[in-house]
Amino acid sequence: MTTISGDAATVFRSLHHGRTASGPLILPGPWDAASARAFADAGFRALATPSAGVSAVLGYADGSAPADEMFAAVARIVRAVAADGVMVTADLEDGYGLPPAELVERLLETGAVGCNLEDSDRVTGLLTDPAEHADRLSHIRAAAGDRLVINARTDTFLRGDRTAPDAGPAIARCRLYAQAGADCVFPILAPAELLPEITRAVPAPVNAIALPNGPSPRELGELGVARVTFGGGLHRRTMAAVADMAAALWAQGNAETA
Repeated sequence: MTTISGDAATVFRSLHHGRTASGPLILPGPWDAASARAFADAGFRALATPSAGVSAVLGYADGSAPADEMFAAVARIVRAVAADGVMVTADLEDGYGLPPAELVERLLETGAVGCNLEDSDRVTGLLTDPAEHADRLSHIRAAAGDRLVINARTDTFLRGDRTAPDAGPAIARCRLYAQAGADCVFPILAPAELLPEITRAVPAPVNAIALPNGPSPRELGELGVARVTFGGGLHRRTMAAVADMAAALWAQGNAETA
């Protein structure tokens, strides 16, 4: 069992601050031990698992992987890079309905230094009440102490009206979650033009997702973002390459037998 001390979480937490000169903290998303090793070998000192990619590797749709399998997968990823001092934060979706103390202890057992927790129910797909979610975050913070870096994701842009996006609801939730003890907030899919408003209004580092046709990580940093993650995007790009390779092999095999 790999156990990460509070000191490692403190180091990881510190990486979210003072990013103006160096650009945002870029956290690639490994979906298994092999991809984690690839990112570590490239020089990254911290990684952020994506639930979508990990679920796919486990044979589940995003949001459908059982908690036991997700924790086991995170532990394998941590184990693959722990000897090099690479830190891992885990996407735990909505927390799987686990009590705060159990959620914290199970995550700490994997060796992860942090977690991503979203404010929509993975069963219903609906946004949770912000006050209730903030209360849950405060209990998770109390159970974790300083041993975990909590990234509170809000799904207001994911679930709301994308034709007329408004920063207000995301800002309100992010401020509430920061007050509840979140170290970082994540208004996923926030339009780039709203990020400066959000980062100015929220008293915590802001995480943004890098999308294929969106701003680069460096450009997101120029908009005020402190941390950049990729969701399941890197896994999807890899699988697209695998699909191309498979199609080429199939074509080659059929040509040779024709």
